[in-house]
Amino acid sequence: MDLLLLGKALILGIVEGVTEFLPVSSTGHLILTGDLLDFNDERGKLFEIVIQSGAMLAVCWEYRAKIGQVLRGLGSDRAAQRFALNLLVAFLPLAIIGLLFGKAIKAHLFNAPVVATAFIVGGLIILWAERREHRIRIESIDDLSLADALKLGCAQALALIPGTSRSGATIIGGLLFGLSRRAATEFSFFLAMPTLIGASLYQLYKERALLSFDDIGMWTVGFVASFVSAFWAVRGLLRYISTHDFSAFAWYRIAFGVVVLVTWHYGVVSWTSH
Repeated sequence: MDLLLLGKALILGIVEGVTEFLPVSSTGHLILTGDLLDFNDERGKLFEIVIQSGAMLAVCWEYRAKIGQVLRGLGSDRAAQRFALNLLVAFLPLAIIGLLFGKAIKAHLFNAPVVATAFIVGGLIILWAERREHRIRIESIDDLSLADALKLGCAQALALIPGTSRSGATIIGGLLFGLSRRAATEFSFFLAMPTLIGASLYQLYKERALLSFDDIGMWTVGFVASFVSAFWAVRGLLRYISTHDFSAFAWYRIAFGVVVLVTWHYGVVSWTSH
């Protein structure tokens, strides 16, 4: 058993779990962490699917009661049907744009300068959004209309630019569209479920030739690390936003992006293209 490889799996699993549901971009962090750990080859791409699944399972477990309620009510409960339809509508923009332009995005945008710039721009947008007057018209995710869901889905689609943050785009879009912080954050959690499931199944099909029984140990370590860290990150974020805004995440994004740009420009770290 390669202990070094298991160590890399543990680190990447934690990075994925902590960042997937925070407005800081899990994709950006995985690209840069993979660079530092020299784990960004085709095998690493398949591993990302595994740890994304761990993070997704964590949020499913946290909201298992709500998920069960919706599934039981799909046949007769109008509220459950509306909620499911909202998720489907919000999921479509990212899915359609990703299928149409995914290859081009990966070919041209998955590199350190783009990721770092997206970190900084995203941070500035969060600061701007937090300084605007926030008029709340939607307190609960159950009160969303189809139009609201579509707008949130379009906001999430911006996360196809690596470094933007899927959850960040959805949450800040929600704030701009009149959702409360909790409603925007929770909808980003629920929207992650079809998004991550769809992306994982699609990528798993594409990378199926890389499946190997020899990697089960690495997958297990990464999956468990991602599940545990995502579970606590979700709970921690909900507690945090009850008394704070998202400005701290904005300043983190800006500082992190500046560090990456400086180290890339001066060759301190050999960030690679993907």
